[in-house]
Amino acid sequence: MKFTHFNESGRAHMVEVSEKEDTKRVAVATGFIKMKKETISMIKEGLIKKGDVLSVAQIGGIMGGKKTSDLIPMCHNIFLTGADIRFNILDDCIEIESEVKTIGKTGVEMEALTAVSIAALTIYDMCKAVDKDMVISGIKLIKKMGGKSGEYIRKED
Repeated sequence: MKFTHFNESGRAHMVEVSEKEDTKRVAVATGFIKMKKETISMIKEGLIKKGDVLSVAQIGGIMGGKKTSDLIPMCHNIFLTGADIRFNILDDCIEIESEVKTIGKTGVEMEALTAVSIAALTIYDMCKAVDKDMVISGIKLIKKMGGKSGEYIRKED
């Protein structure tokens, strides 16, 4: 029986990283969840029935970052040395920022992006009873450091 090598056949494969050097790696991502001003007020005043929206979203985002390889098929399982989720509450939206760190052979961009996504989805889940018109948007990598490709910083959109 002849086995087809996935890489040569154009099929999916996980990138081999064993020869890569362990380096400190950091990635920062952001995104937004737009909502009614009344929903923002309810979050600030602690009136959402499911609980403290931003605390739960922070935990959810961190957990999402840790589980990225379970969600993204070709993503390596990475031991995270740090993860943080921050929120900037604006008039009609909440800006979400994640910062993820590791020391390893591959970067944490996907973990940072997943952390923002899951934090936004958690906010949506917690607030959907009062606002089904929320919109999640603008999820993007802001910067990454470490590895062979070095530093990346997004230029203004």
